[in-house]
Amino acid sequence: MMKSVDVRDIKTLQGKRLEMGDTFRFKCHDRLDCFNLCCRNLNLYLYPYDVLRLKNNLKISSDAFLDQYVDIVMKPSSFFPEVLLKMQENDEKTCPFLSEKGCSVYPDRPDTCRTFPVEHGLLFGDSGEKPEIVHFFRPPVFCKGRHETDEMTVASWAEDQNALIYNDMTARWAAVKALFHQDPWGPEGFQGPKGKMTFMAAYNIDAFQEFVFKSSFLKRYNVKPALQKKIKKNQADLLKFAFSWIKLVVWGIKTG
Repeated sequence: MMKSVDVRDIKTLQGKRLEMGDTFRFKCHDRLDCFNLCCRNLNLYLYPYDVLRLKNNLKISSDAFLDQYVDIVMKPSSFFPEVLLKMQENDEKTCPFLSEKGCSVYPDRPDTCRTFPVEHGLLFGDSGEKPEIVHFFRPPVFCKGRHETDEMTVASWAEDQNALIYNDMTARWAAVKALFHQDPWGPEGFQGPKGKMTFMAAYNIDAFQEFVFKSSFLKRYNVKPALQKKIKKNQADLLKFAFSWIKLVVWGIKTG
C-alpha cells in the first residue's frame, strides 16, 4: 500500500526500512504451506490503475467493476474516499479472485499484491520539497516466503513482479491523494458535483473517457491535438491526464 508518511513519524512505522541497495530474502510459490493465506480477510485498497487493469482483465466496464467488486468508504481523516476490494461472503472472507490454482487475475493483480511483502510510502517533510518514496519489508508472521534464499532489492523485486508501471501510477495517485488531507469541497461536501466528477476521473476511466471525448471538454480545457491523440489511444495515459486534471479543477495546480 502506498501511504503518505510525515517525516516526523518515519521511526514509528513497522517493518524494516529498505534503501535502494538493501537486500531482503523472499520467494512465494505453491510448495509453501502458507500459499494463498495472504489472500484472505483483507483491507485491500485499490488504486485507480488497479481498477483500470482489473476491469480490463475481467472484460467489464469500470461501472460494472465498481458495482460488483468494491466498497467505497470515507475515513474521518480524509476528504476523499478509499476504494476497498470486497471480499467474498464465506467463512474465510477470501479474495474474489482467489481460485484453487491461485490468483485468477495474476497478470493484472493489484499493486499491493504485486509488491508484497514490500510496502511503499511517500515521505513528506516540512519544506515543501518533492516527497521521497520510502520502502519497508513487511511480511506477516505466518509467511514462509521470508525464509527462502532468493535475494532481492527493491528495484529487482519490482522488475521481477512487473511492478514498475504499477509503482509509478500508484505514486502519481498518492501525490494527488495527499492533497485531500485538507477539505477542498466547501459546504457542498464530497457528494457535490465537483466531488463526484473527481471520483469519476480517478476510478471510472470509461466514464471519464466518454466525458472527455463526447463533450466540450477538449475545447474548454484547450487540450492540444498531440495530447488528445495520446490519451484517446491509451487509457493509462488518460489516467495520468485525469490526475493532472484533478489537481487543476480541485486545487488550481497546473502541471505539465
